[in-house]
Amino acid sequence: MQAELLRRWADLLTSYCLNLQPGETVLIAAETVAEPLVTATAQAVIRKGCVPVVRLEIPGLNEYLINHGTEDQILAVPAASFAEAGSIDARIRILAETNLKRTADPKKQALFDKAREPLRRLSSRKKWVLTQYPTSTYAELAGMSLEEYEAFVCSAMFLDQADPVVSWKELGERQSRVINLMKNAKTVKLHAKGTDLTFDVSGRTWINSDGRRNMPSGEIFTGPVETSATGKLSCTQPVLRDGHLLEGISMLFENGKVVEAKAKTGQDYLRAMIAMDDGASFVGELGIGLNEGIDRFSGSILYDEKIGGTAHVALGSSYPETGGTNRSALHWDFIIDMRIGGKIMADDKVVCNNGQWALD
Repeated sequence: MQAELLRRWADLLTSYCLNLQPGETVLIAAETVAEPLVTATAQAVIRKGCVPVVRLEIPGLNEYLINHGTEDQILAVPAASFAEAGSIDARIRILAETNLKRTADPKKQALFDKAREPLRRLSSRKKWVLTQYPTSTYAELAGMSLEEYEAFVCSAMFLDQADPVVSWKELGERQSRVINLMKNAKTVKLHAKGTDLTFDVSGRTWINSDGRRNMPSGEIFTGPVETSATGKLSCTQPVLRDGHLLEGISMLFENGKVVEAKAKTGQDYLRAMIAMDDGASFVGELGIGLNEGIDRFSGSILYDEKIGGTAHVALGSSYPETGGTNRSALHWDFIIDMRIGGKIMADDKVVCNNGQWALD
């Protein structure tokens, strides 16, 4: 990517997303392929009068540990990692996949993820933001050249606008109006191809995600009553998670819990994640994508869940600010395209039809 775009991106992360203050210590973690953005971000941290701590990870090393390490090695989380997470003021995580065909054993992967849940929970108490660097792997998954994918990424974050912050604030205001349509509803229903789901959201809070924690963002979300999800869900688009490519995902819910889970590709991984712990098979989040700057599926959850005219259902951990109480080492969003034949209903009122909101 061009140096100027990287600088604008880094400024967005450090100023708009994290609102860094002089003297703060900021952890920047990414795989080595994302080094250009890591460098630009560390420089932005320094310009803010803060102290950067950079952690570059070697692609494939965790996969090797999962496949070849003993159970004790897989479960081990160094005390130094907890000390670092507890001492920093803010964290920037940059995703950068480089492999579409990882071979990590799904059950061992679940052990690895579960062991690190206390560390993630500690990290979440600090300011944080998650973003994703454009790699050839992501471009291939999206069916684009790397140059096309970089342009797609810039559009999703409004980096192609004169002032990205203005665009993010405008999106946040529109999302507030959508929340006004939803906040008094007791039930929410999703109807789409292969999907017919009902949730109880009474007493729960809708959150306006306007780019402060995910970049890009552009969604509203809540935590449904834990035992309420009922019906079926179908994902019509492929998705990449932890280097595992999944296609043809379908699930059946009863009393808030997944009772049947299938996938045409990646079924063993899907089922291993859902069996990770007691909370992994329950719904932790109901979200609605509202970012019109993301206009197509790319196979990447961070982007696809924000597409304007989509909804997503996350299994696993809830966000406490929504009122959700489900706890798990898992948080996995499953995305439903509502733009063709889809409806979102708040109580018995259609508030979104074919991806178009009543307020529009």
